[in-house]
Formats: sequence, C-alpha cells, structure tokens
Amino acid sequence: MSQATLPETGDDVRSVIRMSDIVFTFPGQEQPVISGLDLEIEPGEFVAVIGPSGCGKTTLLRIIHGLLRPDSGLVTMGNEHITKPTRNRGFVFQSDCLLPWRRIVDNVGFPLELAGTKRDEAREKARAMLDLIGLGGTVDKYPSQLSGGMRQRVNLARALTVDPEVLLMDEPFAALDAQTREILQTELLTIWARDRKTVVFVTHQLDEAVYLADRVVVLQPHPGRVRAIVPIDLPRPRSLDIKRTAEFAEIVEKLWELIKSDVLAERLI
Repeated sequence: MSQATLPETGDDVRSVIRMSDIVFTFPGQEQPVISGLDLEIEPGEFVAVIGPSGCGKTTLLRIIHGLLRPDSGLVTMGNEHITKPTRNRGFVFQSDCLLPWRRIVDNVGFPLELAGTKRDEAREKARAMLDLIGLGGTVDKYPSQLSGGMRQRVNLARALTVDPEVLLMDEPFAALDAQTREILQTELLTIWARDRKTVVFVTHQLDEAVYLADRVVVLQPHPGRVRAIVPIDLPRPRSLDIKRTAEFAEIVEKLWELIKSDVLAERLI
C-alpha cells in the first residue's frame, strides 16, 4: 500500500471525509473495482451514491468504514487516517442482521456491550433510542415478531445507539415494499435533522436519492469512479409531496440520463 501524508486540518473540519485517488482491487481479480476515485464529504451532509451494478458503491462504503483498505490512495476523516472500523462511523446494512435469540433491546444494545458497556447501561441507552424512533413498545420482543420495516428501524437504532459521527447506509430500504420505504425515508430525514450526522447512503432508487440527499454522487463502472456530483437544491424539511413536483421529476430525469448508458450496457452483458 502506498504511503501518503495526512492533510493539515483544524477542529472545524474534524469530520470532513476525504478520499484521494483511491484504488481498490479484490483478491484474485485483475481489474480494480475502484480506481482514481476522489470524493469529499462535509460534516452534517447527507450524500447519496448511485450508479449501475458493479460500479463500487458498497465497496466505497466499506472503505470509508475501514472494513476494506484500498490498494493505494488516502482515506481520512479529519485528522484520522481510516484503516479500520471505529465507533465514530456506524454501518447500516441492507439486511437487518439482527440476532434472532436476543430481544430487541439487547440487539440494539449489542454494539455497546461489545465496546465494554455493562449490559444494564447498554439496555438503558437502547431503550432511549428505541423510544426516540417510536419503537419503545418492542423492547421485549424478538426479531421474528416484527415486520420487515420495523426490523430495519431497529437496525438503524442499533447503528445510532453508539452515537457515531458518520452513518453509512447500504441500500437499507431495498427489500421493503414501496409504501414502507417511503415512510422510513421520511423517518430517516426526521432523525437526521435532529443532530445532522454525516450520512452516506447507497441506493438504486433515483427518487430515494433525490428525496433524501443534499448531493448525489454518480459513479461509473469498470473501474468505479465519480462521473458527476449533482446538488439537490430542494428546500428542507421535505415532505413526500415534493416527489410529485415537476422540479423533483427533472432532477430524477437528470440522474437517469447520467447512468442510463451504463445501466443499459450492463443489461446486454
């Protein structure tokens, strides 16, 4: 792995995420999944990432989290050189990954226990987080007793209970029906508006990206790199009604035009 020098930064940019000339190749593969990727994400910003299958969206998230280390390039969060997962970056997977033998309160408190928090204290913080997202009545239930939408809200609560600076979300609503997905999109914006954590949100749904994000990063494949960054100049707070406006539709169409050729090419392979 190539060596690079950390940028000089002050406290005012401690949560800025910078990715500089990132190259990543999976073992056994010749072509990198990501190559020459540069990206900067500001503190408190909600960034959505879109692109065709195989362009490196999930790989990008895992590099930011520290689950994967690039072949070369530099990934930093303020003055921290990211080389491994830490509590200041939470990850929400597409699958809820809840432990079926643990009650909901103990699922949410599990990351705190792993970090050394006593179980009673972890349960207290987990209950507070479940109350915050409207699931206070589920604390003594098991995952099998909840709907898919409720389990994904528990998944989000588990990531938030350690109070990370950054929330990395990998298509968390993809497996849900359209109505539940829209409800959870609105709930996510409400939670985000409360303390403005930095969010990097991967999705295949263009309308979801436009509704949620301040900016949409468009990746192109073979290898993955940034094709365009589209600012979403829609007022906040946003209600679901904004999805029915001409301005919203125009932005969705702009994103589709940016990825259409790559998506159609993938269908022909």
